[in-house]
Amino acid sequence: MTALKAYAASSKEADLKPFEINRRNITPDDIKIDILYCGVCHSDLHQVRNDWKNSQYPVVPGHEIIGKVVEVGENVSNFKKGDLVGVGCMVDSCKTCSSCKDDLEQFCENGATMTYNSKDKHLGGHTFGGYSESIVVDKDFVLRIPENLDAKAAAPLLCAGITTYSPLAHWGVKKGDKVGVIGLGGLGHMGIKFAHAMGAHTVMITTSPDKSSDAKKLGADEVLISKDEDEMKKHAGSFDFLLNTIPVGHDMNPYLNLLKRDASMVIVGAVEPLDPLHGGGLIMGRKSIAGSLIGGIKETQEMLDFCGDHNVVSDIEMINIQDINEAYDRLQKSDVKYRFVIDMKSLKES
Repeated sequence: MTALKAYAASSKEADLKPFEINRRNITPDDIKIDILYCGVCHSDLHQVRNDWKNSQYPVVPGHEIIGKVVEVGENVSNFKKGDLVGVGCMVDSCKTCSSCKDDLEQFCENGATMTYNSKDKHLGGHTFGGYSESIVVDKDFVLRIPENLDAKAAAPLLCAGITTYSPLAHWGVKKGDKVGVIGLGGLGHMGIKFAHAMGAHTVMITTSPDKSSDAKKLGADEVLISKDEDEMKKHAGSFDFLLNTIPVGHDMNPYLNLLKRDASMVIVGAVEPLDPLHGGGLIMGRKSIAGSLIGGIKETQEMLDFCGDHNVVSDIEMINIQDINEAYDRLQKSDVKYRFVIDMKSLKES
């Protein structure tokens, strides 16, 4: 085992503070990665505050990891020392169930090993994430980062990116489709970028008129203010697909009215009880509401390659690890455009 520096929360009331963790020595199938950058996801805040009632303390968050390979096991042939790589929300799975065989490790029927706050099969206890100096990961869960991308701005692609890319790809969004992205935050801004890059007519749907300018800079062709009933009526029945990134429970019925016959709205933001739906809004038009959870490793690599081909990265604000508690406070107020990324050099220098 190797002891190294990290930042952890000791309880749901505690700030994140310096903490020492142990990483396993590499096995023949492992890759050791020195962490350069780590994105700050809203899930990190939820886990630290135990909002989902499953947190295991101490919590070392972080699942948007960019780093350099420093050591590989003897069975590793597709990565070498010095490669720029990424690690997202998962670091292992059973690899044998039907979901894993279908490259959908996020739905592993025996439980995927998440990057943090998950059972650690190797050391016991629970896994620790990317707010740390380095990480050891099974070779099948390491991702290659395209060389032309800004490594710092690529970090949020490992969660926010795949969370929004996967439903757009799975539901077959294509050039000329009219796609609505509901909510402009960390997820929504990536949804706009991806839909635009896929050639869709992209509409930002928001309650805030003051977000119109930013939405168009990100690639939106139009902005629809959902509080404007007349505008909502004009767009009724015209959307091929809606990507709903709103992170809290809300009334979805007005958005159902925007969908064409046989069209779908996919929820990626709200992981809590939702307001009642009017069944008629679904039945009249054979419309669908679905959910989507990140993506498998194969699809995540496809997403990264797509980003390399289309020069898609996240809009970020860099911080030092010492600023993480202030960043969490700002994250709760949606005071970031659009993702924080930690320069992990600041941890090594502390």
